[in-house]
Amino acid sequence: MDVESRLKTALDESRLLILGAQVLFGFQFEAVFQERFPDVSDAARHMHGAGLVLMLMSISLLIAPSLFHQIIFAGDSRVGAIATATTLAGISLLPLTVGLGISAFVALEHIFGRTFAIAAGSSFTAVGLALLYGLGFALRRDRKNQMQEMSNETSLKSKIEQMLTEARVIIPGGQALLGFQLIATFTKAFNELPDLFKYIHCAALCAVALAVILLMTPAAVHRLGFQGEDDPDFFEIGSRLVIAASIPLAIGIAADVAVVFFKTTDDTVIALSAGAIALVALLAFWLVYPIWHRARVSG
Repeated sequence: MDVESRLKTALDESRLLILGAQVLFGFQFEAVFQERFPDVSDAARHMHGAGLVLMLMSISLLIAPSLFHQIIFAGDSRVGAIATATTLAGISLLPLTVGLGISAFVALEHIFGRTFAIAAGSSFTAVGLALLYGLGFALRRDRKNQMQEMSNETSLKSKIEQMLTEARVIIPGGQALLGFQLIATFTKAFNELPDLFKYIHCAALCAVALAVILLMTPAAVHRLGFQGEDDPDFFEIGSRLVIAASIPLAIGIAADVAVVFFKTTDDTVIALSAGAIALVALLAFWLVYPIWHRARVSG
């Protein structure tokens, strides 16, 4: 299989993984606004906060290869892009499976008790690790000889296909968050928030909505502006839109991380600090590092 096909497959696999992760990601945000959440134990609240951090790590790791590909490799199909996607996807599975176990614990503890919840959460994590890591490593083979760098430039058609795929990889995280943000405004728990966090949530909603619009725009522009034809100008526009969307998406995620942490800790300083750390971490990982890496290689 050539490098272009391998990269397309890697992106499709990231897209599949993030579709599963977005369900848990949405649960982490939405659960704190449910009527029964105040009834959960302090331990479950702390675990829920930890689960949110883990799912944030998983989502950010799955989104990163798309941005690295556009920023570092300028949309070209390269072995380095495949290696990056493979490594980050592999790392993302650990917080994803542990986050699944934590979500099961939080959801089941107040129904069946702590012992059952621990057993169920541990089982989910163990089965996930066994299947996602165990089976994969058991079937692993040395395929270095099959991975040869392409000497010719990536075709425009492949660049456009991969860029549109990358938009589809990123958008599920925004969809899950936007749906939660809209619904949350109609809950009793939202009305009980301090005004500061209501404003933060509304700002996050606007930011994520902008990110989703930016990610949908390449498809509309390709169809309406270029009649579906491959054009270098379209690739340049689409690539910049995908990269730009990561900024409001990071802002929206970080802002609602602050809201969730306030709901779980009832501490404004902790909540705002968590949001600020999330924002800095996401922007540094998604944009600052790949831009720095590209500048260093070019220099």
